[in-house]
Amino acid sequence: MTLTRDITLSLPEEEGLQISLTDPMSVTDFEQFCAANPDIRAERSADGKVWIMAPVNLESGYYEGEVFGELRNYCLRTRNGKAFSPSTGFQLPDGSTRAADASWVSNERLSQLTQAQRQTFPPIVPAFVIEIRSKTDARSALEQKMQETWIANGVQLAWLIDPQAQQVVVYSPERTPLIIDGFDQTIDASPILPDFEFDLRLLIF
Repeated sequence: MTLTRDITLSLPEEEGLQISLTDPMSVTDFEQFCAANPDIRAERSADGKVWIMAPVNLESGYYEGEVFGELRNYCLRTRNGKAFSPSTGFQLPDGSTRAADASWVSNERLSQLTQAQRQTFPPIVPAFVIEIRSKTDARSALEQKMQETWIANGVQLAWLIDPQAQQVVVYSPERTPLIIDGFDQTIDASPILPDFEFDLRLLIF
């Protein structure tokens, strides 16, 4: 890694490798840090804290691949937007830069970005995101991220998929979270993504 300031490193149980700086990392500093270290996956909170994510295990990689693959296939079929992988960071209105395991942005919103914005973390909020809980993730921390990061910043629909509990928690601004039990069924993302259905049986690994 390349950094121009002194840092301390710790390894919390829940959120990967946390970098604590003497001063919070600004948006510009974070962009420069990520540009200098393109092989890492990092996120930045609104108060400047930065997390570096460790590589995922075999099961988590499979789950991420399935949800992104199904979302990408939907985009190829409908041509109504683009699907983005877990490595894609978005600059959110609260000042944070966050990534989801899969995300979707409409063509209309993408057309509003300049070419320069497409080459960095874009100031855009996905309409739909999916997060998958790994065995090292505290569910409470992910639930907080869904509500206080994604929904609070304007995401219209969000799924938290928990393979351990075989549950999906559905978030939207208009209602309280809805818990769906069991991976023996298909769920849909209407009305945000018409005709997008995901067969949870794909996640039985």
